[in-house]
Amino acid sequence: MESPFPKSSSAPGEGRVVAKLQPEGGSALEALAYQYPLKLISPSRPAHSTKSVLVFLLSYGGGLVGGDSVSLAVDMRPGARLSMVTQGHTKVFAPATATPNLVTRQTMRAHLAPAAALCLLPDPVQPFAASVYEQTQVFRLAPDASLCLLDWVTQGRSARGEDWSFARWTGRNEVWAVTENYHRLLVRDAVILDGAQPSPPHIMPTLRESMHAMGVVGTLILRGPLVKALADFFLAEFAALPRLGSRDFRTDADARRDAAAESVSDLEKWRRTRLLTERSTRLLWSAANVRGCVVVKFGAPTVEAGRLWVGAMLAREGSVARVFGDHALMCVR
Repeated sequence: MESPFPKSSSAPGEGRVVAKLQPEGGSALEALAYQYPLKLISPSRPAHSTKSVLVFLLSYGGGLVGGDSVSLAVDMRPGARLSMVTQGHTKVFAPATATPNLVTRQTMRAHLAPAAALCLLPDPVQPFAASVYEQTQVFRLAPDASLCLLDWVTQGRSARGEDWSFARWTGRNEVWAVTENYHRLLVRDAVILDGAQPSPPHIMPTLRESMHAMGVVGTLILRGPLVKALADFFLAEFAALPRLGSRDFRTDADARRDAAAESVSDLEKWRRTRLLTERSTRLLWSAANVRGCVVVKFGAPTVEAGRLWVGAMLAREGSVARVFGDHALMCVR
């Protein structure tokens, strides 16, 4: 018996999100579609109660298995604001078969129309031992569109002894400036983490050795007028870090006392406390302006230390909450 319904035009793992600006203000979804193993959920909320529409990026079973392929298209209509989060680590399971190097892929292609704004602050990707994962995210922005993108990956299941034990993890983020007359590449940030044994052995460090006890590494990319204040904040805080070659002869007790001193501003107190935390947790980070995009790189020994640092920086400056709403920050609290 033939089905009375038309055949689907999408393939397994494909999804589409279209966000629009409503006539009365606020953002809403014009379209939301997905197929297994991708799952998208948008909570129902009155338009006046949120500053951006919220979409959860999920997968059936809590993760992706070897050979899964997910492809998501995001279209932002003029003036729309969209926040995308997850409900936990994106787990990348090892292949269930003996097939070596079975690749799991995840692709996102987003187009942001004029004055649109996208905030993507997910939980980190957690690749399991022996997994192979490739991720590509391409963002095409109109000149006055805004993007806040966080992309980070963990060492795996540390409770089970995994320490950068996956076979390979590849991530690429591209940000393009797009008009009717030209497409200009602003940033292409590519990271390849290869767990293969170096050849010859004992000459080159292994992946685990080259990570220098970091349990999570990540990249934050900021572009556009709605996150310019946040971008400037990261650049200013990076400029205020102690420079290479400088020495701090204070003890931790001295640093805590200086941070609490009443003679300094509230921002300086916060900065001194943050620097003390970064030193105690061995968190490292940098920030640079690349063709109008601010790219922040960071690494931390634990996921929690990285999450607290990112969350504290975003909360202190406040642009994400003001522009997208508090729900955009749920994965970095």
